[in-house]
This record gives sequence, structure tokens and C-alpha cells, in this order.
Amino acid sequence: MPAINRVLKYLLGVFFVLAGLNHFINPDFYLKIMPPYLPWHLFLIYLSGFCEIVLGVMLLIPRYTRVAAWGMIALLVAVFPANIHMAVNSELYPNIHPVALWFRLPLQAVFIAWAYWYTRRGIQQK
Repeated sequence: MPAINRVLKYLLGVFFVLAGLNHFINPDFYLKIMPPYLPWHLFLIYLSGFCEIVLGVMLLIPRYTRVAAWGMIALLVAVFPANIHMAVNSELYPNIHPVALWFRLPLQAVFIAWAYWYTRRGIQQK
């Protein structure tokens, strides 16, 4: 694996781990942005944080890279409706600039493409 791919793989893995840890460190932030149509807010916050940590670590283990990347894509797709809800209902989130809420939508596609890169056979090698 070329050096840039390795660096990007570690960046994505570390990003997911840190984002996941933040769900446990700062759950109040996530409680405030949970769409009202979802049940079990705190449970879902902890579950998604746990999944992000596990997937971030798994991405860095060559034998699990592909499955972790697919898991990341699934998680990113699963939270996308909540991101749309936030952008469309920006008045419910006065502490977050509306532009930031809309910017997150295409950014999600970047993260999906980034993770998708590691679903390809041979990419997961050191």
C-alpha cells in the first residue's frame, strides 16, 4: 500500500475512534441534535459511539479493513437522515450555523467515498 493510502487509512480510523469517544465524553451534545422521531436517544448515542470506535480500530487491522470500511459506510448512511433533518430544521439547532448543517451533507459523501476506497480487495494490505 502506498504511503499516502496508509496515512489516509490511519486518519480515517483515528477520526472514527475520536468521534466515537466523543459520544461518551459529550453525550449532551448528541442528545440536543437527535431527531425527535428516533426513540432511545441516549442508547443510540452510545451505540453509535461504540460502533465508531470498533470500526475505527478494525479499519487499522489489515484482515478486518474491508469489513470495517463496509461498516463505516453503513453507519454513515444510517445517520444521514438525521443530518438531513438537522439541515432542514436548522432553527431547532441555534448553536450550529445553518451553513455548517448543510455542509455536512456533501461531507458525508466524502467520508463514504473515503471508506469505500478500503472496501476494495488488496487495499487492506499494510
